[in-house]
Amino acid sequence: MAKKATNYSLDFEKPIDELEQKLEEMRAYDKEDASVDLSKEISALAMRIEELRASIYRDLTRWQRVQIARHPLRPYTLDYIGALTNDFIELHGDRLYGDDPAIVGGFAQFKGNEFGTEDQSVMIIGHQKGRDTNSRKHRRFGMPNPEGYRKALRLMNLAAKFNKPIITLLDTPGAFPGLEAEERGQAEAIARNLFVMARLPVPILIVVIGEGASGGALGIGVGDRILMLENSWYSVISPESCSSILWRSWDYKEDAARALKLTATDLKQVNIIDEIIPEPMGGAHRDPTDMFNTLGQSLAQNLATLQAVPTADLLTQRLNKFDNMGIFEDPIKTTSTNGAKKSKAKSSSKAAS
Repeated sequence: MAKKATNYSLDFEKPIDELEQKLEEMRAYDKEDASVDLSKEISALAMRIEELRASIYRDLTRWQRVQIARHPLRPYTLDYIGALTNDFIELHGDRLYGDDPAIVGGFAQFKGNEFGTEDQSVMIIGHQKGRDTNSRKHRRFGMPNPEGYRKALRLMNLAAKFNKPIITLLDTPGAFPGLEAEERGQAEAIARNLFVMARLPVPILIVVIGEGASGGALGIGVGDRILMLENSWYSVISPESCSSILWRSWDYKEDAARALKLTATDLKQVNIIDEIIPEPMGGAHRDPTDMFNTLGQSLAQNLATLQAVPTADLLTQRLNKFDNMGIFEDPIKTTSTNGAKKSKAKSSSKAAS
């Protein structure tokens, strides 16, 4: 059974919570009154809860996955760093303006030995949200300023200097949209990261652990392998913002989520991402330990694979990977081209006879 992390519930989880509350009441009553045997009823209700949970999470809508990705108890970057690495040394500042707490990063020792490979030094960088009001305000809900991206770039160049692989963890509702961020060159900072990350001569692993919104995520999202947790999302725009632009209202966010096709399954089908990391039933917050182990195994395997590739080939494959994104065929043009080919073939056949 999945571990219940908190009494905080999403709207579509309310039927499960109501049954679980009734189950707790039955267990308490059964324990208090020895003359009453409710074991059969308790067992039947527990089974019903598991069936309902499986039914709900088997058929999640895109909007429901967005909600799970935003769950306040979902593991964040520092949680993954604490679970998957030892000796993390956080590095601060961009050496130009200041330090941005919305992005954290530094050298750490990846616990590869726990996942069938060797322990190794890596540079790990990610967006960091807050757990309470003060920390959320301090970290701006994981929305970086330009100095955050420039700090990330400084750390990635440092990793390349010492030939260390890079792991980035994406979890942001977007780059900070404030006037001061624009004044300090938000767009240039993100664009510079894209340019440099495409050419860094070390393996780069990208993991979308929660929200992957727009350039705010892409600013540390160019790499050799892109992994997505099962209930994360990755898109050029959030469903609410898309709804606001198209319908002048946030009321159509569910329709926008469907149209954007922003889930891991959607993006795997069009080769935007390389691997979907399964989550515990109900989301990563239900059983963080299981989530850490699953992601750790994938990181270990991918790091071993990428480090076996010669640097020149690694860079070529990385550029080809992103060059091939977004390629599509115009069905009208394809049909007319095929028709022209058939017509030409008929003419050639007549001429030959």
